[in-house]
Amino acid sequence: MFLSVFDLFKIGIGPSSSHTMGPMTAAARFLDEVAGNDWPRPAGVKVDRLGASLHGSLAYTGIGHGSDRAVMLGLAGLTPQTVDPDQADGIASRIAAEKRISPPGHPTYRFDPATDLVLDRKTPLTGHANGMAFYAYDSGGRLLLKRIYYSIGGGFVVSEEELQRMKAKGSVTTEGKKVPYPFKNAVEMLAMAGKSGLSIADMKRVNEETQMTREALDAGLDGIWSAMKGCIDRGLSQDGIMPGGLKVRRRARMLHDKLQEQWQQNKPNPLLANDWLSIDAMA
Repeated sequence: MFLSVFDLFKIGIGPSSSHTMGPMTAAARFLDEVAGNDWPRPAGVKVDRLGASLHGSLAYTGIGHGSDRAVMLGLAGLTPQTVDPDQADGIASRIAAEKRISPPGHPTYRFDPATDLVLDRKTPLTGHANGMAFYAYDSGGRLLLKRIYYSIGGGFVVSEEELQRMKAKGSVTTEGKKVPYPFKNAVEMLAMAGKSGLSIADMKRVNEETQMTREALDAGLDGIWSAMKGCIDRGLSQDGIMPGGLKVRRRARMLHDKLQEQWQQNKPNPLLANDWLSIDAMA
């Protein structure tokens, strides 16, 4: 099995890969379909309004996880990798106020989140608990295009048709691409390490370099670390209430300042390393 390190470590907006990144990615995929020619577009008819509905787990926990906002950002042409989290609330507020959405490369579409974005707790989609549907209408309200997507975890999104094909194969995972050191479990991985004389990290690097150059791999890894470090620094610089409506207070900065004070006073703390690690994770 081969999953790239870039499949496992995704740069994206939080708080949830399946409930935030997934819906944003699905919305962006739908935009691409609206702009494409792979659906029977009636001659002379233009898409005038967009809509979306979240189902199952996404409907029940969508507000707390920002799934509704993620859909708006995705339909605005943003992706989890490119969105500026400090600008996200402002973009969503502007869409709600204007009741229109203008993704790059598209005309302006009517989109009122109050009516066109539905958290449907009564109608589950059968493919997966994290289901969502997207709609495109003409100016007369006629449905032109509907697509169903599922957020299957880890930021991965599949269409209804893709999910059916995966289930037909007996699994919702993929065997991936062929690599020199494939493995399905830790036993296989350790056996290959013993036989090859390579560390797990070295084998992983060999696998990755069959898919990209060493320079691209190193640049990508540096990008992941830079995003992680930036996220930690941002979390340590902010106070107040976290978004999501659950009124959870940010604690990382306060605890960071306390640890700094202890360190400056040279107070003994046998758990100091664990405390710093916990604060970085919280941030």
